[in-house]
Parts: sequence; structure tokens; C-alpha cells
Amino acid sequence: MKKIIIILLAFGIAFSSCIYKNEEGDPVIGVFKAPVMDDVSGNYVLTEEKANDVFKTFNWTAADYGFQSATSYTVQIDFKGKNFATPVDLVVTTANTASITVGVLNQKLLAMGAKTNVPSEIEIRVLAKVSDYAEVLPSNVSVMKILPYKVVIIYPSLYLPGNYQAASGYGNDWSPNSAQQVYSVKANNKYEGYVNMEGNGIMFKFTDEPNWDLNWGDDGFNGTLDKNGKDIPIAAAGYYRMKADITALTYSVLKTDWGLIGDATPGGWDSDTNMTYDKASKTWKVTLALKVGKVKFRANDAWDLNYGDNDFDGSLEEGGKDIPIDVAGNYTVTLNLEVAGYAYELKKN
Repeated sequence: MKKIIIILLAFGIAFSSCIYKNEEGDPVIGVFKAPVMDDVSGNYVLTEEKANDVFKTFNWTAADYGFQSATSYTVQIDFKGKNFATPVDLVVTTANTASITVGVLNQKLLAMGAKTNVPSEIEIRVLAKVSDYAEVLPSNVSVMKILPYKVVIIYPSLYLPGNYQAASGYGNDWSPNSAQQVYSVKANNKYEGYVNMEGNGIMFKFTDEPNWDLNWGDDGFNGTLDKNGKDIPIAAAGYYRMKADITALTYSVLKTDWGLIGDATPGGWDSDTNMTYDKASKTWKVTLALKVGKVKFRANDAWDLNYGDNDFDGSLEEGGKDIPIDVAGNYTVTLNLEVAGYAYELKKN
């Protein structure tokens, strides 16, 4: 009996090693069969009237890892030509089929940055996975041309309650329901946003909802998030960019001051024209004379963090294109970083 047990154990170890890790701890790639997804190529126009209808039911064959396994499948999309460098997950399932409604797909497309005036070419695939140590198997890829409709996007968000709120104009201290929020514009558990923090001995936490049911602090004050952890200290009052990754359980804070720079400004591309934070409107503002030329928004008199406008639609992108000034004159420039999809306004006086 002992011999049989030893043989079975040896077989189990050998079998798992070819799928999971070799002696060096590296994943071992086997010869597996990837899922095959039904072709869903075509032209699609999404409408708000059909938001609750099923857009499409996706079907695929089962992946074959050479053994019985509980396989997880993730349906992903990305813009054509990006090779799924920044994919958006539509559905995660253990079945060989999945559906998505028109409204949910529309929301994800807008969060990706798809336009509502021209169709976007979207690639779709399914990934099969059985373990962190086994090869992830991607299916074939279909290309869909999709025209989404315009809606107000409700992004996933985290709340930042703390003892800065009353002094900064965000309601009562330690009140999640009135606290400033940070947003996950790609719905990928990575959140970013800005908050003004005034006062002394500033502390805050992240909460999942406008309540304390699920919250994160930092027990070691080392940039790692801990559920129900200690209040997170802020060294000095100021205007902060906050980032949090709920999957990796990390966060970062960056103190910022904002200015306008460019050949349309008095300082050209050599120096910023400083902007002033307005606590009432929770925006940065400056009134100045602008020449015909271009401008950008820049933090801390450096290029490490700057915003431009790739589509010239009033919405900012980090490192985006220079913003053109076509008519010289006196302008009031407003920068709003406390909304999802940072916004600005150039108003000629």
C-alpha cells in the first residue's frame, strides 16, 4: 500500500509541475487548446431606448488544458490595433457563453474613450485561465464597429472621509456621504482624483460607499491599503492628487499647485502663470491676457504632471495635446479636477 501511495504522489507532483511551476519557479507552458469564439464582427449602432436589451450573447468552445479543470473565462474588448494593451473586461464567467446589455456595453465604451459621433473599431476576445501559474489562453479576435450613444457616465468611485472636510468645504468631518470622491474611469479598480485638504493633523481613509461598511486605511503608513486600517496621515495642507488600486491594495498622494503654460501665455513655454484655487467652486482659476498660440495645464512648475486636450472637447487627458487659442484677448481660465474626466473652460472676457 505504501508503494502505491508513493507512486500516486510522485505522479501528482510530476503532473502539477508541468502545468504550474518548474524548479526555478517559472510558469511552465504546455501545449493547450485555446477557446474559439463565434464571430461577432459587424456594424452596430447602440440606442438608449434599447439600453436594457441584450446586445449580444457571446459563445465559445471550451479551452483544453489536458485535464479536468475549473476554467474561468473573461470576455475583453479594446480598440483595434492596440493588441489588448489596455483591455476592458465585459464579463467573467465559468460558462462557455455570456451576454451583455446595450446599456452596460455603452457605459464601458464611453469609459474607454469611444466617441459618440463616429463608430469605433472594437476588438473582442475571450481569455481562458485555470491558475496564476498556467498559461492564459486567448481566443480568436472579432472586430466590431460600434457607435455608442451619449449619456452621463456614472463611474465607480471611492470616498475620502477625513478630518479635513469641514475646513475644506466637504461637509462634516469623517462623513463619507459628503466626502470628495476619486473615480475609476476605466472601471478597473484603479481610482484617481483630486481633493483639497485644509487644517492641521490631517487624516483620511478610503471607503467603498458613502458609509463605513467597507473602508481602507494604512496600518504601516507605507502606501499599502489595509481593510479597516489606521487613518492615513497627510503631512501638510494642500491640494492633492489621490490614487488607489483596490486590486493591488496600494495608494499614493501627490501635493499639487497648478498653472497655465504655453506660447499663448505671458511666460511662454518657459514659466507658468499661477492659478488660484477657489474653495467655493472647487476649481482653479486665473484671468490673464492670452495671445494666439497654445496652452497646457501644469502641476508644480514641472512637466512630470500636465494635462492637455486630445480631442479639443473640454475634457483633459494626462500628457494630452496642446490646447489652441485662436483669438487673442483677456480670458478667465477655469480648471476643474474634482470631476471624473477632468474639465476646463476658456472664457473670453
